[in-house]
Amino acid sequence: MIETLRIDEIKIVEKAELEFGPGLNVLTGETGAGKSIILGALEMLAGARGSADIPRKGSDLGVVEAVFRTEGLPEFERELVERGFREADASDDDANELLVHRTLSASGRSRARVAGQLVPIATLNELFADRLEISSQHSSQALLRPESHGRYLDAAGKLLALRADVEQGVTRLRAIDAELTTLRAEDEERIRQRDFLAFQLEEIDSVSPTPEEFAAINLEHSRLAHAGQLQTDGTELVYALQGDGNASDGGGAIDAIALALKLGQGLERLDPSLTELVERLASLDLELRDLARDFERSTDTVESDPARVAFLEERMAQFEKLRRKYGSSVEDILAFRAEVAEQLVGIEGAGQRESELEVERKDVENGLVKKAAQLSNGRAKASKALSKTVQKSLAALDMPSATFHIDLSPAVPRHGLPCGLSGNESPEFKFSANPNEAPAPLQKVASGGELSRVFLAVKNGLRREGGGMVLVFDEVDAGIGGRTAERVGQVLNELAAHHQVLCITHLPQIAAFADTHFRVEKGEKAGRVCATVTKLSEKDRVEEIARMAGGEEITASTRRHARELLKAKTLSSS
Repeated sequence: MIETLRIDEIKIVEKAELEFGPGLNVLTGETGAGKSIILGALEMLAGARGSADIPRKGSDLGVVEAVFRTEGLPEFERELVERGFREADASDDDANELLVHRTLSASGRSRARVAGQLVPIATLNELFADRLEISSQHSSQALLRPESHGRYLDAAGKLLALRADVEQGVTRLRAIDAELTTLRAEDEERIRQRDFLAFQLEEIDSVSPTPEEFAAINLEHSRLAHAGQLQTDGTELVYALQGDGNASDGGGAIDAIALALKLGQGLERLDPSLTELVERLASLDLELRDLARDFERSTDTVESDPARVAFLEERMAQFEKLRRKYGSSVEDILAFRAEVAEQLVGIEGAGQRESELEVERKDVENGLVKKAAQLSNGRAKASKALSKTVQKSLAALDMPSATFHIDLSPAVPRHGLPCGLSGNESPEFKFSANPNEAPAPLQKVASGGELSRVFLAVKNGLRREGGGMVLVFDEVDAGIGGRTAERVGQVLNELAAHHQVLCITHLPQIAAFADTHFRVEKGEKAGRVCATVTKLSEKDRVEEIARMAGGEEITASTRRHARELLKAKTLSSS
């Protein structure tokens, strides 16, 4: 419910603060006093578009602010938590309060805040579309939205949970179809990519490169490719160390070291201090002899093998081909292979995902068909019951010739879906105010006053469903009076037992049913027209209802009539 409504610098209202109560809140006053400004302020809170002429003339900024109480509305409070407007574990005294703030500048710019957070204006509509419903002489926000008719019908038939299941099923099917479309559109490209990646993987795996083999092949190829030179130069090297017995000049390095060693040993006998140097010379002699033998063995084993060289060169060419395409080293090639293998797994997974989605889609569709059929059966029964209830209420609201009908025309589902978002039907309220006229879409044929009374009749038929809403009525009393007005007041009173109801009225029979009564008056302040809003005491209510019943000249008779109306209201409520 709305606890407090504050209006600053809007139209002819300089400043007003209304403390609404639970039940029925009534606003009365002369025509043109400014009651519609209150209605406009509420519409702004519900997300209506603003305009540059809304701020009071001479003011740069108009402000509308309201404090909502959210006790008893668990779904709404859960939504506030999900949207980040309230802490999940809030437990202080203000935990059930919600502050909504809307400003409009003279330039036409509008701003909205919820719980202190700046939000798009559309957020107000999202939050309050089904919680703050307004029916005025210009429009009924709820009844002029055909999509809301189905929700009203489903609420009457206690089908909202089933409706939610259908909506969830259709939404899931749409998501599956969108993903399948994307996957199938990518199939051709994915197949090309898969084939290319598979080729790359096969090309690398056919060579099976390893860093160890690459190093060994290069070493062996170099040795075999230079076998002749290795043998020739190796022989020369051995001769240089060992000497060539056939040569006329004698030995090589070993013979020279041997002679040096012999001379050194002679010197050592003469000078023992040379022992260390002679030992080093002896070690050198041994090392040269070992070195000569090792070189001789190595060069002797080198043999030319053209077939082996050809094999090694082929293998090296395979490695080189991979290096040109996939990396400058074997390590890079193997890293590239791992990446390709991972991409192939992802592509194969996409194909598997498509199969999984097709299975899921079939299951979801089968379940959706059953749920939609159940919803259709429930709607067929609920439409008859609600039509009967509303038509009965319309007769009591001085519309005895009115016809109310709920049309269950087939919904046109999107391609490939078994039903529409809300089921197999698109429920629509149809209405005729006159006898012998076929009912037509409500928004096309109902006048402002008729629309308000239809809205009242519908909401009264649903008053036990979805409690805790704020319902606003303007011109619900258009063209009626007497007993009919009293009946409208009684219906509003019944409705107010389950919702907070705000009603603008000119009829004392309706005003008498108010739990909280405000009077809107227009006067002058500092030479300017100014509207004020006053919350009336019981005594003031007698005067106001007497004025409404008898005009500006209030007599004892009109006061007595006012008291009787208030007493009758008290008795009917008890």
